[in-house]
Amino acid sequence: MRPETICGLLAEPSRLRVFSAITLGAKTTTEVAERAEVSIADVGKALRRLRDGRLVSGDNDELTAHPERFKEAMRQAAAEKPAEILHPDPQRNALLTSVFRDGRIRIMPEAPAKVRIVLEYLSENFEPGVEYSEPQVNRILKRFHDDHASLRRYLIDTQLMTRSDGRYRRAG
Repeated sequence: MRPETICGLLAEPSRLRVFSAITLGAKTTTEVAERAEVSIADVGKALRRLRDGRLVSGDNDELTAHPERFKEAMRQAAAEKPAEILHPDPQRNALLTSVFRDGRIRIMPEAPAKVRIVLEYLSENFEPGVEYSEPQVNRILKRFHDDHASLRRYLIDTQLMTRSDGRYRRAG
């Protein structure tokens, strides 16, 4: 099952209430209707959909919720997600994909050698031989992290960029 399917099943408020009631211990349709504050007819409709989606099982006197389907769906979606390629070298790629999430720095590594790899990756966003103003550098670095000033300083300190007269250039 896909995460979108689960969201679709639970997007209807009455189905969500029915599923929640069963998850919280309601076992019969009567108990579900009372706890979810939904009519017996609406409980029946919701149960048909929830059973078809494998979020609920059992007959109307012994209902069981299956919240484990959420984890299963997320694992399946993760397995189907293509591996992110940020660098052709597998070791560097592994580091970069652990640092970046959705194109932004999630957590900066502490080891200097690893920081250097991240900074080298960031420096590739600047064209060699092109001069950039500080606001231009900031705009580019803000795409990766809110603390663009620290990233800018790191790039200068590691000599991956140079600064002269308020202008920045990628080194090399």
